[in-house]
Amino acid sequence: MLERRVVVAIEEGLHARPAAVFVRLAAEQPAAVSIRTPDGDPVPTSSILGVMTLGARLGDEVVLATEDDGAGSSLEALATYLTTAG
Repeated sequence: MLERRVVVAIEEGLHARPAAVFVRLAAEQPAAVSIRTPDGDPVPTSSILGVMTLGARLGDEVVLATEDDGAGSSLEALATYLTTAG
């Protein structure tokens, strides 16, 4: 399992438009990735409702994870989106 912890830098957090962009970006990745809050259950990054339900706001930490070996580029792409204010 590969994990990457990041702090959300998107001003609106992962709500509505930013969540939709995030889910579209996740769909372009070769690896299946999940996202969760540090103490929460993971949701697939392919689920806009799941991503929005996290309630991640500006400054919150989230954890991206994948079980696909060699999927570092997928984690990196998603982490970059979350940490560069969309």
